Amino acid sequence: MLDTERQYFQDHQEELLKAHPGRFVIIRGQRVVGAFDTLEDALSFGTKEFGLSPFLIRRTDERPSEICIPALALGILHAPSDGSIQRPGANS
Repeated sequence: MLDTERQYFQDHQEELLKAHPGRFVIIRGQRVVGAFDTLEDALSFGTKEFGLSPFLIRRTDERPSEICIPALALGILHAPSDGSIQRPGANS
């Protein structure tokens, strides 16, 4: 989901930064539908315009970062879908 929008942002980030420095842009498909000074303004517009349909918001000067949590990646730590916290060796 949002692969097209992420790719568009990545491919056009430099021109978006020049056109909308430090602003939050909303991308839908392969089109910028708005640029906003705050994340709240972008979210407000996006939800009014698109409702529950997906859209991407990115700050133009944002550099993507990769987050790696070794315990999750290696399967040492598990996040249960019910939101509860489980400790190894603890009996429920």
